[in-house]
Amino acid sequence: MFRSRSLSLLGGLALLASTAPAPAQTADGATRSGARLVSAARMLDVRSGRMLRNVQVLIENGRIQQVTHGDGAFVVTTDMPRYDLGDVTLLPGLIDMHVHIDSDPTYSGYSYLQFNDRFWSAVSVTHAQKTLMAGFTTIRNLGSEDWNDVGLQQAIDEGKVLGPRIVPAGMAFGATGGHCDSTYFPPSMNDRNPFNADNPDEARKSVRGIRKYGAQVIKICATGGVFSRNTEPGQQQMTYAEMKATVDEAHMWGVKVAAHAHGAAGIREAIRAGVDTIEHASLLDDEGIRLAKQYGAYLSMDIYNTDYTQAEGKKNGVLEDNLRKDRELGDIQRENFRRAHQAGVKMVFGTDAGIFPHGDNAKQFAVMVRYGMTPTEAIQAATINAADALGRSDLGVVETGRRADLIAVQGDPTQDVRALENVAFVMKGGEAVKTPR
Repeated sequence: MFRSRSLSLLGGLALLASTAPAPAQTADGATRSGARLVSAARMLDVRSGRMLRNVQVLIENGRIQQVTHGDGAFVVTTDMPRYDLGDVTLLPGLIDMHVHIDSDPTYSGYSYLQFNDRFWSAVSVTHAQKTLMAGFTTIRNLGSEDWNDVGLQQAIDEGKVLGPRIVPAGMAFGATGGHCDSTYFPPSMNDRNPFNADNPDEARKSVRGIRKYGAQVIKICATGGVFSRNTEPGQQQMTYAEMKATVDEAHMWGVKVAAHAHGAAGIREAIRAGVDTIEHASLLDDEGIRLAKQYGAYLSMDIYNTDYTQAEGKKNGVLEDNLRKDRELGDIQRENFRRAHQAGVKMVFGTDAGIFPHGDNAKQFAVMVRYGMTPTEAIQAATINAADALGRSDLGVVETGRRADLIAVQGDPTQDVRALENVAFVMKGGEAVKTPR
């Protein structure tokens, strides 16, 4: 239960009597102006995998100032905002490393053409709110139309709309006629991706242009895909030289690279080129696993969304050829997820949300556990591992100095990971955006 003025905080918290408002103090007497406190019966330490008891988290200016547990105690004053959450488990805010925030799966195939281009920027606002309320305080958006993700990120950062922290890719790109190009229309429509790259110099120029307009990560399509026309997932569609030029240029600017790569050859070449995260990795082979470990590449494998696509895709307008490719890859990708995890490849949580409804991101946790991860490992993929893959030392762990992104769930998600599908409390940057009723 949430009590903003609780007098019975867990862990032996004491109330300091005062006749006038006073700054909060920690147990060592240090003054904390503008501070707030979150307490819970349990917290998962994602760094060690240990469950801590009777936890208190002191927050100031959106950052975690101090964490105590067990017999540790804070001395607080009555003017200090407090969230006494009771018998729940506290965790870091979750991170989804692969979403498409301006995509709505209920309009698939050609059905999306009934709407104006600006429709997608409008619905992305609701998608962002649903994602945040589901406990995902940070997302990496790997490709959108018309810079919708960049605009949404700016609106969220300015406090105009509510949503998670967004790492936007802007426009994804690849080869002419490949998965990141427009492949659904005849020549008379002249519809193409303006950032297509068919040689190394074009790849470098595309990186510069996309970064110029707000991308914080570069997304390329190394192979064909499921939800494109006239491409097969196993086909390599960018050369090693094109991918290497992309990576070298992006890294020179301090930007990481994600590669859509289903096929084994494309996966191997992307890793050799220095790509930071491999998306999907459906047809990963033994050599790809070896290279991922050698180069330290992260795998982001979306192993839930096939369930949704096969159940709802036809009704939503997904074309039969796309459903075929999805059916053919689903079980293979999941078994390769198991193999990569058993081999010790670094893995992050990425769902491809937008292929299924936003806000249902946490449904993937149970599938990750079914295919070999422990619940704690699945949670680590969406917290500390994801933060490391982003190069963000301010996210992913509840510890001093990190951003105060916190969630709470009923029960113990290390015993039943489905607890993460119903988040009771969400705090982003020290501001509570969802509290228990």
